Amino acid sequence: MPTPLFEPYRRGPVHRSEDEYISFREVRDRFGFYGVKIGRWVTQNEQEHAAVHFYDALCDLMHILQVPEDVISLRGTLGLHYGTGGRPGVAAHYSPSEKIFALAKNAGPGSIAHEWFHAFDHYIAPRAFNITNTKRFGSCAWLKQDDAVFHPLNELLFACYQAILLDSSGSGVSDLFKASAAEDRERGIIYYALPEELSARAFEAFIQDATIKNSFLVKGTVKSEEAKLGLYPQGPQRQRINQAFARYFSALGAALR
Repeated sequence: MPTPLFEPYRRGPVHRSEDEYISFREVRDRFGFYGVKIGRWVTQNEQEHAAVHFYDALCDLMHILQVPEDVISLRGTLGLHYGTGGRPGVAAHYSPSEKIFALAKNAGPGSIAHEWFHAFDHYIAPRAFNITNTKRFGSCAWLKQDDAVFHPLNELLFACYQAILLDSSGSGVSDLFKASAAEDRERGIIYYALPEELSARAFEAFIQDATIKNSFLVKGTVKSEEAKLGLYPQGPQRQRINQAFARYFSALGAALR
């Protein structure tokens, strides 16, 4: 029996006509991804179904961020994989070496915002900091106080990292970091408190709080078990982060128009 097709919840603007045919070619061409790869076990029906949801989700992301299409593909440097296998037990991941973000066929929906921000955080690192480490994320470079490149947009980005990683005074660690570090200790791992993971989850929360709603793009930052553990921003910190992201991406979009 075939796996039932995932039907996401969505509330947002119309990006295409009802009879418009959308395939992954249209997704690639609209946003300028350098490549799209589909797994061999994805049926034609599943592929066509997923392409429509990817298209709408990425259009929604573009509208929420108020940026043009080439920001979504990071100026054509980002690739997209769907149902290609990836890592065992992982619904989605971003590969810094290949510069691709990949979603599993059945478990990936809802992970786009998280993985896209990993890609963005990686892309922006050598543009916001004078670094030679090709695997460094911008959030990590900020935390390690790498040599920053002065630019008004970078200052707005750094304000995002500060809102995520530090408390409101800027002198101590944030509640999000404390909860994430506690969960790492409980599990005996180093993962949730990594700056790039904190930042990706904070970005998820920002996207889920937007007026446009799309569960193929993001879900789980409010009522999931991870949210209950404090692994997503909450309360005043969430508001500060949302405001910082909104200022940054609004300014980025205005600069690129």
